[in-house]
Amino acid sequence: MNRQSNTYTIIYASVLVLVVGVVLSVVYQALRPKQIENIDNDTKRQILAAARITPSEGHSIADLYAEHIKSSYIVDMAGKKTDSGVDPFKVNIGLESKKEASERLLPVFECTTDNGMKYIVPVYGAGLWGPIWGYVAFDDNGDTIYGAYFAHQGETPGLGAEIEKPAFSSQFDGKNIFSPDGAFESVAVVKKGQEPEGRPYVHAISGGTITSQGVQKMLSSSLEPYTNFFKSLNADNKDK
Repeated sequence: MNRQSNTYTIIYASVLVLVVGVVLSVVYQALRPKQIENIDNDTKRQILAAARITPSEGHSIADLYAEHIKSSYIVDMAGKKTDSGVDPFKVNIGLESKKEASERLLPVFECTTDNGMKYIVPVYGAGLWGPIWGYVAFDDNGDTIYGAYFAHQGETPGLGAEIEKPAFSSQFDGKNIFSPDGAFESVAVVKKGQEPEGRPYVHAISGGTITSQGVQKMLSSSLEPYTNFFKSLNADNKDK
């Protein structure tokens, strides 16, 4: 075949593309299990971080997760465990957040800590430039926040991106999400000097107003569907 012909060039390019495609596919399939493992471990790290648990030397995330997360399940808006057959760890919170609250799958992770059992739930919302998400851990009274972890996809470094820093998330420790009369009210995220009376609050990120507002909306919309579950924890705790 004439190597200078258009036919040769087309055949050569087609074969080359096919070979490269096959090689890339094989490499992708070989690396995929490790990629999934890394993604899962990052999610586990975030869940544990909400309960103030971080790995120390000699401890892997997977081992730490297995040690502390003793149970996980899905509840409905009535606060009851469901038989959905879905792994709570695999629930796509971004997709669930778009559903009506009554139709959502609501994952719960029970975590043992040095300070007793904590109940961790995921939260998901919108920041300035993209999605924001995280996990919030509660005491067994179903009201008091024990710890929180927040992350983002593309918030501005030094501004909205500060939500992932402990300086922001640690403000939520000890805050209650129910008013004294039992109504759900979540936690306000406000600028300094605009603190509300009679409601738990944290200070917003300086220069990150929209992202901070996104955190407040995220907590409200994500936690309210758990109201009956949280109240059942409170009732169970009083019966002990």
